[in-house]
Amino acid sequence: MKKSLVLAMAMALGVTASAYAASPFSDVPAGHWAYDSIAKLAAAGVIDGYGDTTFGGDKLMTRYEMAQITARAMAKGANVDKLAAEFADELDNLGVRVAKLEKKADNVKITGQVRFRNVHDYKADGDKDDTTLRTRLWVAGQVNDDWTYTGMLQSEQEFDDKDAEDELKLKRAYVDGKIGGLAVRAGRWDEVANTGNVADITGDGIKVTYGDKVKVWGMVQKADEVTKTGADRVYLAGVNAKIGVVDAFAMYAKGTGSTKGIVGDDNAELYNVGASLEVAKDLTLGYEYITAADEYDDRVSKDGWVASLAYKGADAATPGTWGLTATYFDQPSNTIISQTTDATWDFVKDDKLTGFKGYGVVANYAIAKNIVGELSYYDTKAKVGGEKSQLLYADLYFTF
Repeated sequence: MKKSLVLAMAMALGVTASAYAASPFSDVPAGHWAYDSIAKLAAAGVIDGYGDTTFGGDKLMTRYEMAQITARAMAKGANVDKLAAEFADELDNLGVRVAKLEKKADNVKITGQVRFRNVHDYKADGDKDDTTLRTRLWVAGQVNDDWTYTGMLQSEQEFDDKDAEDELKLKRAYVDGKIGGLAVRAGRWDEVANTGNVADITGDGIKVTYGDKVKVWGMVQKADEVTKTGADRVYLAGVNAKIGVVDAFAMYAKGTGSTKGIVGDDNAELYNVGASLEVAKDLTLGYEYITAADEYDDRVSKDGWVASLAYKGADAATPGTWGLTATYFDQPSNTIISQTTDATWDFVKDDKLTGFKGYGVVANYAIAKNIVGELSYYDTKAKVGGEKSQLLYADLYFTF
């Protein structure tokens, strides 16, 4: 097989010549008819010659050499299906080397999300609208075969607050890896425990998980921003399992170190169990029950529950897909460490959180590839005092 076949790959890769590309090979002069294509392929890391500054364009090459070049092209994301099929056996024999090439090419990935949000508050004086633009950039890197790093930069612009300063902050930075049979996460991340109705907390900590179909896990986290229930350190432990068509979980949660004085106790111990199942095609029913070990707020019950019904869901990669979710909450303050909902749940009465009850409806639709629109309406009220809230969210998400 002649090395001139590599030039045909330049067309398969969609590689075009560049006036600024320079050939690294001493035996490919500037006037050669294939100079630009060879220079471009070399710059892309697809070909590297013989290591002695020569390209050897007139030499025969082995199928293994061609398979290695194909593997490199695949690692660069090129569409080389025909070549991959032709050299399938050689690629299989080169499995370890191909994997290394792919990891090297994709060692660091940057993705992002932009969310445009308008919130209409029906209960504010004269109604009120808030508009924000949130930008998130995710950086994911492969440390080695067992460990990865993830970081997230976030900026949020508040259009209705002229005095607000737009700041780009490192909101998350953590590593994931394996130690023996344990999966480990350490650093700063957002832990949405199960549904997030008991605990949705961003902070610094460590989490350890064991198992596959049945997962046993435990974690400790120091809240980056003190949770609205006052706890600045949270301990969580749980079991998650799939039993037939049912996804079930059980969790223990403890919040300590109240610093805001709105809970009335430095310790909050909760027990949470829940399950979800597909009751019909694309229709999922969820239910969870929460109870507190002690009534640290004696104005309300120590028991709460949440029920939800979800149909399908928008897939950002598939235009035209959509989803609809309805949720009902009945959660006194005894059953919350930090709630995940966009509804108003942090009602305060007499310097204490009261808890809340009410419902929310969320509809989303994939307008185009990687563009999703979402409408959310929440109607809730405080468990003590009866203060009411009605919020309408209009969100537009762009992912890249």
